[in-house]
Amino acid sequence: MSRTVHCRKYGRELPGLAAPPMPGKAGQDIFEHVSAQAWSEWQALQTMLINEHHLSLMDPEARKFLSEQMGKFLAGEDYERPAGYVPPEPSAGGEPSAGEEPSAGEEPSAGKE
Repeated sequence: MSRTVHCRKYGRELPGLAAPPMPGKAGQDIFEHVSAQAWSEWQALQTMLINEHHLSLMDPEARKFLSEQMGKFLAGEDYERPAGYVPPEPSAGGEPSAGEEPSAGEEPSAGKE
């Protein structure tokens, strides 16, 4: 059975991470209060922010910016979004949308139009 956490971002019990995502107090806080789903979403957003702003992780200001955005995102506060980014909407009817992987146990829909 996977462990669950009361996710700070989503305000409900969700599966948690298998281990702290980084060393130290911040990593332990994320491990105890952030769901695996929210962390995965943050990682995708972080990649977009790095690319959009051409950030170098060698730059202390870039790391500070990402840390601030991570805190806001995981707390469910307003955070910076990449210019022109529109989050994908969940598909109706439970079928994966284009580019989305089918859920475990689902057959991929081949030849559907």
